[in-house]
Amino acid sequence: MSLASPGGRSAAVLLFAVVLAAHALEARGQDRPAPHRSIVVASKPFGESYLLGEMFAQLLEARGFQVERRLGLGSTEVAFGALRTGSVDVYPEYTGTGLLAILGEEPRGSPSQVFRRVSTEFRERWGIRWLPPLGFENTYAISVSRDRAEELGLRTLTDLAREGPALVGGFSPDFLGREDGLPGLTEAYGLRLRETRSLLQAVKYEALRTGRVDVIDAYSTDGFLARAEVMVLEDDRGFFPPYEAAPLVSRRLQEEFPGAISALTEMAGMLSEEQMRELNRRLEVEGEALSRIARDALRESGLLEGPGVGEPGTASGLRPRAGSLPAYLWGRRAETLDQTLRHLLLVGLSMLAAILVAVPGGLVLERFRGGAEGVIRSVGVVQTLPSIALLAFMIPLLGIGVVPAVVALFLYSLFPILRNTFTGVRDADRAAVGAAEALGMTSLQILRHVRLPLAAPVIMAGVRTAAVINVGTATLAAFIGAGGLGDPIVSGLALSDPWMILSGAVPAALLAVVVDGALALTERASRPRGLEP
Repeated sequence: MSLASPGGRSAAVLLFAVVLAAHALEARGQDRPAPHRSIVVASKPFGESYLLGEMFAQLLEARGFQVERRLGLGSTEVAFGALRTGSVDVYPEYTGTGLLAILGEEPRGSPSQVFRRVSTEFRERWGIRWLPPLGFENTYAISVSRDRAEELGLRTLTDLAREGPALVGGFSPDFLGREDGLPGLTEAYGLRLRETRSLLQAVKYEALRTGRVDVIDAYSTDGFLARAEVMVLEDDRGFFPPYEAAPLVSRRLQEEFPGAISALTEMAGMLSEEQMRELNRRLEVEGEALSRIARDALRESGLLEGPGVGEPGTASGLRPRAGSLPAYLWGRRAETLDQTLRHLLLVGLSMLAAILVAVPGGLVLERFRGGAEGVIRSVGVVQTLPSIALLAFMIPLLGIGVVPAVVALFLYSLFPILRNTFTGVRDADRAAVGAAEALGMTSLQILRHVRLPLAAPVIMAGVRTAAVINVGTATLAAFIGAGGLGDPIVSGLALSDPWMILSGAVPAALLAVVVDGALALTERASRPRGLEP
């Protein structure tokens, strides 16, 4: 179905309408009390990045700016892509990451040399500015359990390379693919492990403690490194570059909010590595509330006075760990309801668009069966793309938030509906079709009065499949700031908070069951009389 055909033009028009509707949803969902644009503060999905992003947000709010938080974006590529396109205004980044992962250059130079290099290149290429560093470095800290280190005589990364073929590594997705990660270590040290596993930052220490992995990629400011059972191996060949933390700001923030640049610059040099490790310990180990830790850090540095500001509902001190899970979920009921409604809007809008495109598309393909399978398989290729990758691909075109999430969910929903519509209509009861032909009905009449009614249950089965997949996939929309029930899941993973994870996962699972049940009733009602099971 090409764009030159009437069906293709209709699909293009509908997709444009979906994007407009999603933009409207985004605008309504932001609930901005003032007519002026908010400053969008983002972070990557690990605890320290959340904490620094929250500190940026609180400082800007204290200076009178309106802030919108988009914490927990999926990866360096997602966060930087959003900054480059103007979808976010500032997020915490590290100079070594900028040098290797973004610029793709060699890991060499002193901290000041690396900072000057990334500052110059980012400004000239994209108009993006590195503000002065915050005062600490957070380099990779390749770590093993102390017992394992003593057993194998591990002190350095060279030692690790010697024993590597017998060990299992648990690394973050970023580390597995970046040149300053495992590929670079492999080249610099000849490191070869028996097996590598992709693990989120929040679960790596538990995997190391329980012996499921032997070595992990920690960060030098991790709060968990204070534990006696973890040992950091020396980078004896100086492979890792300097990783100074600094605010990375967009061109638009520089042009529209020069006062915000001045405010964020006040944080220059305010944190040492020891201070950051202690803040991370409070977050990761003690489970204190994110907003309280950020507020305390700013107040201790003299940048914030009074009670401070923070995210609603997060300033109550320790995250609840005692009591029952139902009580915890009940305490979050208002927030969960808002996230569920947001989730339903994402799913509903994308499903409606998919139905309006895929059902007519399946009917058209049934009329031209020769090339139908090729078209359907082409649409099915989208199903093979990792969800987060598809979302990342869309950021340069659609930014972050609701719009790319709805479009991605729409694309993921097309295949099962298109396939079932085509198959259901094509394989409609031959006896019934033959009888209709014998009565002299035209092909269009047969399609309308015989094939389509007989195919309705099969089509609805495709809709059910797409809807259930959609509910689950929509949780990943949180990685690009679209909200929904994925928000507490992503935040919980980053903050090592299992109850927060469950506060998103449990409603998402229940929502999938409810949606499937409702569509099952619709599927049953769509069966022609006499064909009920």
